[in-house]
Amino acid sequence: MNLTLAFSPCPNDTFIFDALVNKKIDTGGLTFDVVLEDVETLNQWALEGRLDITKLSYAVLPLVLDKYIVLNSGSALGKGVGPLLISRDNAKDLISDIVDVEETTIAIPGKYTTAHLLFSLAFPNAEKKIFMRYDEIEDFVLQGKGYGVIIHENRFTYKEKGLHKIMDLGDYWETKTNNPIPLGGIVIRRNINLEIQKKVDRLIRESIEYAYASYPVLNDYIRKHSQEMSEEVMRKHIDLYVNDFSIDLGEAGKAAINQLLNIYKSNMYHAQRDIFIP
Repeated sequence: MNLTLAFSPCPNDTFIFDALVNKKIDTGGLTFDVVLEDVETLNQWALEGRLDITKLSYAVLPLVLDKYIVLNSGSALGKGVGPLLISRDNAKDLISDIVDVEETTIAIPGKYTTAHLLFSLAFPNAEKKIFMRYDEIEDFVLQGKGYGVIIHENRFTYKEKGLHKIMDLGDYWETKTNNPIPLGGIVIRRNINLEIQKKVDRLIRESIEYAYASYPVLNDYIRKHSQEMSEEVMRKHIDLYVNDFSIDLGEAGKAAINQLLNIYKSNMYHAQRDIFIP
């Protein structure tokens, strides 16, 4: 059976999926047409129902639960992993109250990202938002056009560029909910046979375990898609976003995702549907 599979080119995803897509483990007859794209593109495609299996931001999950169900393996959750709100100027020189942020243009890495959701929770009245690719935001801030919400490897590079943190939006979530931050997960079409869903879930877990067996050695697949990153940044990226929740969500991971879903009004998603594969 052949399935479409999409994830981002970021080191955490290429680390997770390398063994699976490059046939380093036995896939039991399953084959995959692989697509690597920015997560906001994948969010949009999930809304359109284009793919069989895809990475997405958990913020878009309520809008696609009619089409997809969450796998237990492959997710990015945790504490201390949230997006950062940054500025060109040192925070101590800023008017640091809520009004200052709400009156400033904010660059956000996609309308449907969890970064946008967390920013909106912290600053519900902020309206001067623009959306762009995550890797364009540092330059936007450096040019003095406004503040930015950064994710992925930019968490490790913004200081080198002379930028400053205003707020850790993940800390805001953790303080309010006492749950880990549900950043992104892997979903599969509901209309795919349950046994195939479980098989894919198991294969992703095996792929992660295979990757960990040789880590911290970085394989060629990670390097190929992270050419502008240093090895140190690649490893920091993997260490931050791949953890026990990636191997299996567990009850704590599922509770965090349910907490996020509860933010949405019940009529915005199919509450009667199962969220996770059994």
